[in-house]
Amino acid sequence: MLRVFLLALIAGSLLAQTNRLVDAHVHHNGQEQFLNELVARLEKHDGMAFLLVKPEHLGQVTRFMAAHPGRLTGFGDVALDDPGVLEQIDRFHQAGFRGLGEISRTRRDYNDPAYTPIYDRAARYGMMLLFHTGIVNRVQPGLAEDVSVDRLRVTLLDNIARRYPKTTIIGAHLGNPEYNWAGEIARWNPNLYFDLSGSTLIKKQEDLAFFKTIFWWSSVASPHTPASRVSAFEKVVFGSDVFGGELAEFDASIERYKKLLGACGVSPEAQANIFGGTLRRILEGAR
Repeated sequence: MLRVFLLALIAGSLLAQTNRLVDAHVHHNGQEQFLNELVARLEKHDGMAFLLVKPEHLGQVTRFMAAHPGRLTGFGDVALDDPGVLEQIDRFHQAGFRGLGEISRTRRDYNDPAYTPIYDRAARYGMMLLFHTGIVNRVQPGLAEDVSVDRLRVTLLDNIARRYPKTTIIGAHLGNPEYNWAGEIARWNPNLYFDLSGSTLIKKQEDLAFFKTIFWWSSVASPHTPASRVSAFEKVVFGSDVFGGELAEFDASIERYKKLLGACGVSPEAQANIFGGTLRRILEGAR
């Protein structure tokens, strides 16, 4: 009976960690059927998703969000090099969107001064920023494209986080493969978080304890660490990086996160923040 009771407690704890879940990284594929399927999954967790929306889908998603309150938080999926980007940001803000992203495939480094007016506009509106970091896919290798991972390096977020201390920044993919740099700049920038979506938790599935060397400063009392008693793993937020309508990745990502956090001995309280508590507090505090 005791064993059954303990198993029930563990199961209840795991369920609580994904209750009120926030997925910080879901790409809209333009189809309303996808939105319906996404909301159905979110309802199982009493959750919400940051939905990354291209400008051409703004009207569709705005109507859908109004019909499903509390499930979707809009992020404007803008291209920083688009001549009309500032006007697009204005439109997304007017529609109640709370952030911009996933910012990627730029023609300049993320912290190039040419992008300052964009970050200024986002800061004025209190919008979060979600950046792709690290290796970027190449879905049509037969086509020429002006893309370079050097422009998307995770270290470039350090400058942006320091220049905009009131802007919440999320770096997707923990800088894959520059995990050490991602952890170190997260350590000293209170407004910077990372998701672990993409290939990282697949690549490192046999060595999940490795991440304790990235988020190493929990409970370390030192002038070389932030004055905080929370787990260093709370610099991580949940993100699935669902794209192309592949919602199976949503469920798979939850399981990968659970395995990671279990392997690293992350407390249930910290896990609850990783799976949603942190981002919900940020959203509520920004109102």
